[in-house]
Order: sequence, then structure tokens, then C-alpha cells
Amino acid sequence: MAQWTSAIGPAQLARQLKAQQPRPVGTGLRKPPAYRALADGIRLLVLEGRVPAAARLPAERELAVALSVSRTTVAAAYEALRGEGFLESRRGAGSWTAVPAGHPLPGRGLEPLPPESLGSMIDLGCAALPAPEPWLTRGVQGALEELPPYAHTHGDYPAGLPALRQMLADRYTARGIPTMPEQIMVTTGAMGAMDAICHLFAGRGERIAVESPSYANILQLMREAGARLVPIAMAEGLTGWDLPRWRQVLRDAAPRLAYVVADFHNPTGALADEDQRRQLVDAARSAGTVLVVDETMSELWLDEDLAMPRPVCAFDPAGATVLTVGSASKAFWAGMRIGWVRAAPDIIRSLVAARAYADLGTPVLEQLAVNWLMGTGGWEQAVELRRTQARENRDALVAAVRRELPGWEFDVPRGGLTLWVRTGGLSGSRIAEVGERVGVRVPSGPRFGVDGAFEGYVRLPFTVGGPVAEEAAVRLAAAARLVETGGGSGSAEPPRTFVA
Repeated sequence: MAQWTSAIGPAQLARQLKAQQPRPVGTGLRKPPAYRALADGIRLLVLEGRVPAAARLPAERELAVALSVSRTTVAAAYEALRGEGFLESRRGAGSWTAVPAGHPLPGRGLEPLPPESLGSMIDLGCAALPAPEPWLTRGVQGALEELPPYAHTHGDYPAGLPALRQMLADRYTARGIPTMPEQIMVTTGAMGAMDAICHLFAGRGERIAVESPSYANILQLMREAGARLVPIAMAEGLTGWDLPRWRQVLRDAAPRLAYVVADFHNPTGALADEDQRRQLVDAARSAGTVLVVDETMSELWLDEDLAMPRPVCAFDPAGATVLTVGSASKAFWAGMRIGWVRAAPDIIRSLVAARAYADLGTPVLEQLAVNWLMGTGGWEQAVELRRTQARENRDALVAAVRRELPGWEFDVPRGGLTLWVRTGGLSGSRIAEVGERVGVRVPSGPRFGVDGAFEGYVRLPFTVGGPVAEEAAVRLAAAARLVETGGGSGSAEPPRTFVA
């Protein structure tokens, strides 16, 4: 009986391996043998989860042809991987990837490390900040005071608490987009909203157009749903949206859904202007594509002189083409798992009906807390505190990276929580791997792309500031030096204990 659960073709594996090859940096560096470079490349793909564990690899001859190398090179690479515990084989069943005993199983998204397991590690994997106290505590206390009447009910509200649906509708109306509560469904975070939308609109095999790069966890959610992702590259320099390309792809590929982050795009931090938003809506409407707009970062503008453009749904107020996804997780706290969808009433009814087979509803207490915060002005004060934290962290991280890694390139975003960094020709995957060994955890660029794209990037969130940001940059610089000099394949000096 075969031990593998999926298979990866030779052409696909070759594309992912070739994307890892950085342009030469430094001089006089000794190149590893071809078989060793191939084994390291496959090991990195497994460690990052881009090739899953228990995936059947191509036969030696097939991969040799796809890579234009000798079969002996592939055989030696496979043998090295078997010796390291990253490959298992059996005659007649082929070879499949594995994870050595004691090594954590890799994920393809961005999973935060449990706080108690961090030790001396600086975790830059998750773009989330601590709760903006005292507002979390006040919101929960306010919710407890309002809970008794709800405790006498069954507690299931598939569309969300009526009071919170009304509150969210009123907030859209105040932003200039008239909205009824019937156009709102409350969800368990933005991920819950996206999961419901994908299951309703994009069954297995359906096409979904996505920005390239895009948010890693949403990309993986879509993959798990069986969608066929159609990447659309950002404009030159990754500074915005290539509208002619969007119109062409939506017209030619006719995807059922398109997913965009128009407000401080994750990961690049780009902000779509009003004309780009209008054109995106027009292109989607013309193609018959449902445009899903993730505005979870929309309240996190950091430059005080920035004039925010109107929401994308302002160009489709009825919500027939534009489905807007919002959340409390980025603007307030990731532990507050409250999200929402704004759409046409008939779409909301369909989403609610489909939800009966998923989670039935969102926790009442957390809905009451968000409703209390929004109704008392506490939300605005908490978000202002969040902006201050993120602004200070951004400025500290930018200064530290510029000082320690002057060859790395990036545009400073005017909002959001992420810095998208070009790593001076080094492999982002290798920096991520070595980084964990020197005490800094950072996601590599390919996690935000489709099929191995963005190998030369890493994403740095504004989750740490002050001395911690400075130390994170020092550790990233150490990782970069190890990768550049070829020292990234051995053991690294353990990180020194660091207390902020």
C-alpha cells in the first residue's frame, strides 16, 4: 500500500525549484554540488509546506528531464533526503516526502507560534498586535452587562445579532454607502467570511482571480476549497493594480470570484486610489465576476495627512457585484474573532442558509463586545491606539532594517501592518529557514504567491518596535550573511536570550 497522499508533477516541482535560485551575490563563494543544491531545494519546499508531507515525488528519470540534469544527480539528491529523514521510498510505490521525527509539521499558511513556546524567538510570522487595553476589558465588561436577555435564548444567530448587524449597517451608511442590516452577515472572523463566500460561489474547480502577491492564509483557504487560482501581477514595482491586465484576465478567464485587498494590501501595503477602485468594479461587472474586497486593514492608516479613498463598495452600493469583508481582528485584536460580509440581501440570505452546515453562528459574547465598543466610541479610541502602536513599530522597523540590511529594498506603506521587502537577490525561503535558527521567524515571499513566485522577498509585519525591532533586524542580517556565504545549510549559533 502506498504511503503518499498526493502527488507533485515533474514540471510543477521544476518550476518551484527554479524559482528558488537567487542571482549571484558575493564573490569567491563555493557552489555546492548539483545533487546537494537539489536536495536542499526540495527540503526547503517541504519545510515551508509548499510541497506537503506525504506527497509523491516524480520518478528520478522524469525529474532529471524536467530539470535538464543527469539522473545520477537526482538519485544522489533523493538518497541525501532519505538520509536526512525528508524522503521515504519503497520499491514499486515510489518516493514521497516526509518530515523527520521531532520536527514540527509545516503549514502553508501563517500560523502564529503559541506565546509560551517562543522563548528567545522573535516571531514576525503573524501580522497581529496585542490587544489595545483598556478597551478589550471594557468591551467584555460591557458585553457581560448586556448578556442576560440573550442567555434566555438558544444563542444561535446565523446572520449575527440584530443589534450588531444594525450597528455595522449604520457605520457603512455613515461612510456614504446606504446600507440596511439585511445586507450584513456577522461571521467568525474574516476567514469565516471568506470560507462562506468560497463555498457559495466557487465550488471545486472554479477559477478565482487573485492579486499576485496576495494574503497567504486566504490563498491556502482557496486551495483547500479546490479553487483554481488565477494570479494577476501587481503593477510594475508592486505599487498598485495593473488595471489593463485585470480587465484582460477577467474577460478571458471569466473567473467566478476575484479577491482583492484594496486598503493597505497584504503583503505589499499598497493603497488603491478611487479610479483604480472604480475600474476594478467596472471590470468585474462587465465580466460577470463577483469581486470580494477584503477591507480588514481599512482603518489602519498611519500617516495622519493621508486622505482615504471611498470604499470599493461605494461603486456598487447595492452589493450585487462587490462583496465586502471586514473584521475586528486587524483593527482591534486578533483574539476578537468577529468578521462580517456586506452584500445584496439575497446574497446574504444565501450565505446564511449555507452557513447552517458550517458553524451555525458567531459567539454572542464577542458580538456584544464589538457592538458595545462601536456604540460607545470605544472602538474609535481603541483603533487610534492601534494606529499609534503600528506607526511607531513601522518607523522603528524601517530604521532598523535600513541600518542592518542596506541592500534590502522596500516601499514604506502609509498604512496597514506589513512591509514587503526585496532581499537583495537572496532566497527568501533560505532566509526564513536560517532565521529560525538564529532566533527570528519570518515568512518568505513564496507563501504569498502562486507556484513558487516571489522567492526574492520576505514579509515583515509591524508587530514589534523599539529594541525588539532592532534585535530582529540584527538577527535577519545574521541570517542573510549565512545564506550569502553558503553557511545556511549547517547549524547556526543559537539566539541569545533577549528581553524587551
